[in-house]
Amino acid sequence: MTSEEGARVFQQNQKELFRILNLNKKCDTSKHKVLVVSICPQSLPYFAAKFNLSVNDAAKRLCGFLKSLGVHYVFDTTIAADFSILESQREFVQRYQRRNQEEHALPMFASACPGWIRYAERVLTNLVTSHICTAKSPQQIMGSLVKGYFARQQNLSPDKIFHVIVAPCYDKKLEALREEFYTALYNSQEVDCVLTSGEIVQIMEQKNVSMKDVTEVAVDSLFDEIKEGDVVRHDGKRSDGYLEHIFKHAAKELFGVDVKEITYKALKNKDFQEVTLEKDGETVLRFAAAYGFRNIQNMVLKLKKGKFLYHFVEVLACPGGCLNGKGQAQTEDGKPDKALLNQMEEVYAAIPVRLPETNMHVQKMYQDWLEGMDSKKVQETLHTKYSAANQTASNLDIKW
Repeated sequence: MTSEEGARVFQQNQKELFRILNLNKKCDTSKHKVLVVSICPQSLPYFAAKFNLSVNDAAKRLCGFLKSLGVHYVFDTTIAADFSILESQREFVQRYQRRNQEEHALPMFASACPGWIRYAERVLTNLVTSHICTAKSPQQIMGSLVKGYFARQQNLSPDKIFHVIVAPCYDKKLEALREEFYTALYNSQEVDCVLTSGEIVQIMEQKNVSMKDVTEVAVDSLFDEIKEGDVVRHDGKRSDGYLEHIFKHAAKELFGVDVKEITYKALKNKDFQEVTLEKDGETVLRFAAAYGFRNIQNMVLKLKKGKFLYHFVEVLACPGGCLNGKGQAQTEDGKPDKALLNQMEEVYAAIPVRLPETNMHVQKMYQDWLEGMDSKKVQETLHTKYSAANQTASNLDIKW
């Protein structure tokens, strides 16, 4: 991270949120902002476990607390993950079909984790970046939804919205600064500020507020006056489940196989697991989940040696996945809070799964907002490109 990036990341804190809240209390309404907070699904189990609430109660009480501060809208980013997963599924199938014509078609690496993306661009360079899925992460698609779709629905200029993401990890703050997520015309980032789940709890503590004392308020929806129902999640025990969704989709689209349950095979450790599809005695799909930088480095070494067998890898920088983000799963002295993490995993596993294909709002938005699934607008709004930074790429022995 450069010193300039460090300074801009540091600015994304509670003070920035309160700067906007205080600005909205002043008389000059021309400077007021519509304050929107979007909550990542992996953050909700943290609030549920920490305050001994059901995940639905935690979502409503968190919404109630944020609105008591002066936030205008509170959204769930699950719909953004729907888009990201659907686009990733389609891209994998296309890459698989081109694998014999294009050298870098496969393997495909997931693009949702900003810590992994940062490492790939700054350290691994072209060895890896051409293999990264071009679908935007859920955070940045949510930025497009709020500053694009929602702004248009509300007849607002994007720069009149201040968009905050509540996320499990600090790397999301860096992702929000990426140049391709900035609109020069409006001098506006798609995400203005990222606060970790732990930083939201710090605000509660500063205000001397307990979640159990907060009035429940239903989470808002991007669609007119509709409110969100019960919390849902995607397949995947500790993340948005890219591996599960892409695997099942590819099995059906490419080989006509309906996969109901996925069986993981743990390899070196529980954070490096493999999933395969067998057909007619042949392994036709081989996927892996690689969590934590030690597993990522081992994976990259195999790629360099030409011994890489996988078609797709779900890569996450945090050992244990997104629930174990350092912005929520640590004790006060900075050590992993294993007891809390176990509770979060139980809460997350109990949330009902909704397939992105079954979200009718998403299907409607493809037609009404994005001008069809194969449109130029889909590429501009839901996809991005990852490229190597101008640094040496030989440093695979970084200590994490």
